[in-house]
Amino acid sequence: MPSNTCHPHAPHTKLKVPDWYVSALMLDRALDAILRRVKKFDRNHDIPYLAGYSKDGKTIYIDRHLPKSFMFRGRKVEVDRFLILHEEVEKTLIDQLGLHYLHAHQIATRAEEAAVNAERVTWAAYDRFMQKYVKSVGDERLTKVPADLDLKPYRDYHDYELMQRMIKSISKGELKSGAKLQAELKDYADAFREERRLDRRRLAAQGAKATRARTAAPKKASRSRKMVAV
Repeated sequence: MPSNTCHPHAPHTKLKVPDWYVSALMLDRALDAILRRVKKFDRNHDIPYLAGYSKDGKTIYIDRHLPKSFMFRGRKVEVDRFLILHEEVEKTLIDQLGLHYLHAHQIATRAEEAAVNAERVTWAAYDRFMQKYVKSVGDERLTKVPADLDLKPYRDYHDYELMQRMIKSISKGELKSGAKLQAELKDYADAFREERRLDRRRLAAQGAKATRARTAAPKKASRSRKMVAV
């Protein structure tokens, strides 16, 4: 669990403004409340999008290569708490409201950005730091993926190449309990290929329909002009 929680510089005293006011301090306290509800925190694995969660939502994963802090204008900024906020919000929106990953991710990113700004850190500096450690398809550091990692973000984002790379990392034997995850990844790959096949069929049908419409259009126009002339 991150050490900079429970706002050590702001005791639990009633604020001098109404609770519904936009307040950096209130946001900080709300973030603390979320952090206290995290059941398990793991920094021992490789996570392609830097952070993720288990299928049951009880474990929050943060990539093992991501430094726990960075320097901003002469002070150290710890980052785990912001990533945990993002993952908790995202997972809740997906599981409780049934949102698509990309929609839940957008909302979670806005919450993360607000928390970063409340810490008096610019989003540009924070994001620049994060982007240096994002693992891509060919990243040699992507070798240890947790067996219970929730794959919905990768499925909804259609990151097929990355999923294939995850299969290869599991097949190397780096995970003792990776068989289930590997089977799920294979099922996704099969479903992905089927979806692409159906997409190609739909596009072909739309193209044929558009072609028929174009060839029929001049005939209709000609009859219309003849009627006007009469």
